[in-house]
Amino acid sequence: METIDPQTTLGALVNAHPELAREFERRGFDYCCGGRHSLSDACVDKGLDPAVVVSELTAAATTSEAVGWSTMGPTALVDHLESTHHRYLWDELPRMTELLAKIVSVHGVRHPELQAIATCFAEMRADLEPHMTKEERVLFPMIRELDAASSPPPFPCGPLRNPISVMLLEHDRVGELLAELRRLTDDYQPPSDGCPSYVTCFAALADLEDDTHLHIHKENNLLFPLVERMEREMCGTTQ
Repeated sequence: METIDPQTTLGALVNAHPELAREFERRGFDYCCGGRHSLSDACVDKGLDPAVVVSELTAAATTSEAVGWSTMGPTALVDHLESTHHRYLWDELPRMTELLAKIVSVHGVRHPELQAIATCFAEMRADLEPHMTKEERVLFPMIRELDAASSPPPFPCGPLRNPISVMLLEHDRVGELLAELRRLTDDYQPPSDGCPSYVTCFAALADLEDDTHLHIHKENNLLFPLVERMEREMCGTTQ
């Protein structure tokens, strides 16, 4: 394939080559909330040589065509988000709460940092569940209505960029809490005396971070720009 252009945004690169999401995770590149930053800027921010990173990513980018979710329309994309990422979180958040409570009760004396981890996770769950509810009951139905309309529906909230701006702010907060969880868990590395439940818990936290980063990327860098552009075109405006 052609060499990756370092001026391409992180979000666009993941859209074109979904396998690069894991490569960005490894390097600490924020491709979800920070998906509009260029690869070059991300390298500079992390003190990495852009030429070296471009070479490594070009070798890792195995797909040459847009796949799956990256080519979906608004309705298909919100359906995908609900059935994939929302379903995952609705199932996983309660399970993780129970698992964290278990290891805090068993290992909390020797590892007091576990209480901070459990508190951070609880705060993230308290943000994510109402956030998903608002999307499923309010924003996503309006997006489906817009997609089926020939002219802009008269939404009570005004243009969809209004509720979208709230969702973006909430995504930023979730991103901050995920970063804090990674710090508190020492990059999800369980201690040497951790039991199997401890190891399972930290592995699940790492998986949750990966899935939520991709989830937010699909909304921030695909769905929301697509919907805002569609609404502007229906209104005949460019702003």
